[in-house]
Amino acid sequence: MHENDNSVSEVNRRSFLQTGAIATASAMTVASATGSLAAPPAVKKTTLPVRPLGNTGATVTILNLGTWKSPGTDRLLRFAYSNGVRYFDTAKSYGSEPAIARWLQAMPEVRKEIFLATKDHPNSPRDLIPLLDSRLAALQTDYLDLFFIHGIGSDYGPQSMDWPKSKELKETIETIKKSGKARFVGISCHDPKRAEYIQAAADGGFVDVVMLQFTPWLEKDAPLNRALDACHKRGIGLVSMKQVAGHGELEDVVKRVPTLKEKGLTPYQGLLHAIWSDERISSCCVSMRNTDQITENSLAASGFTAMNQAEIEQLRDACLAAGPTFCADCDGRCARAAGTDASLGDLTRLLTYHDQYGYRNEAKRLYSLMSESDRNWAGADLDAAQRACPNRLDFTALLPRIDRNLA
Repeated sequence: MHENDNSVSEVNRRSFLQTGAIATASAMTVASATGSLAAPPAVKKTTLPVRPLGNTGATVTILNLGTWKSPGTDRLLRFAYSNGVRYFDTAKSYGSEPAIARWLQAMPEVRKEIFLATKDHPNSPRDLIPLLDSRLAALQTDYLDLFFIHGIGSDYGPQSMDWPKSKELKETIETIKKSGKARFVGISCHDPKRAEYIQAAADGGFVDVVMLQFTPWLEKDAPLNRALDACHKRGIGLVSMKQVAGHGELEDVVKRVPTLKEKGLTPYQGLLHAIWSDERISSCCVSMRNTDQITENSLAASGFTAMNQAEIEQLRDACLAAGPTFCADCDGRCARAAGTDASLGDLTRLLTYHDQYGYRNEAKRLYSLMSESDRNWAGADLDAAQRACPNRLDFTALLPRIDRNLA
């Protein structure tokens, strides 16, 4: 997200790249070190594999670039495009809209070839209409392919639980579509109650797309999994986010999952393959902060083959054994088991932003905005929290790191 901080995880990530990918990406990184707006040499001109986006009639590349403000954003947009990515994700708060605007102004022919999504925070569903005009102005384009309510959840107030099935949002979406300013409207959600929000979208049946914090090993009978089934049945497009993060030290994962080595996949590529093996998911939104990551993930998309359930479970067990810092399946059960009001899931998510994404300033900013009760885990039964967590996060080790690094 913000700033051009470096994280240890990026070094770890690069160390997993295939030899050919390293050579290609390294050469391009050196050649483009000045951050020039000129497009880097194309690795491939073909588009990555695509999937239908629910029943919208649109198709999207299975990998999309989650953008953020950084000195290299202009170059990374072009590099992702040259590697076949055709779906680009931004938001008002990401600070990357101006870079996308510069790209589209310099290369107007690109606009019709890409699927462009952005997000904003309305106070009510009807606020989406004027907010859409602001986002179009920032992006300097006449239309969006997809406009999201950004991070719908408890911060919007209890009434927001009904928004995805409300008459007000339905009429707002109809107005937006008739205006031609956005083809589709959706919600993004990583709230602990996202199963309820997503089920509400399925009940309403008029939200076009849901983007959610996702894990490829959801329990079959979990409320979130049932909500996703309901959305898929209604033809609502599903986009995964915040999935390739927080998996700890992955050096041992290849040893534990021999099929990765057999298929020539890094652990991160394996995670993407596991997610794409769920046919309900149209695309994965991945924050890629350098050319190595774009190369690695593009290779994963172009060479995707579905994993079977046994392989996914083996990958799950290896990732959990690696000591994760983030639980994409968090629904708050860890805090309830610990007897605390602290938002343990949000705290570890911010630690992941800081340590693995390298979004250090943004992690500290978001931490500063949390209430004292959300941050104060003193007295919590952290062993009980770990037992309750679907990904078995070691809160005893993680929470003191959060206090040291984010406070």
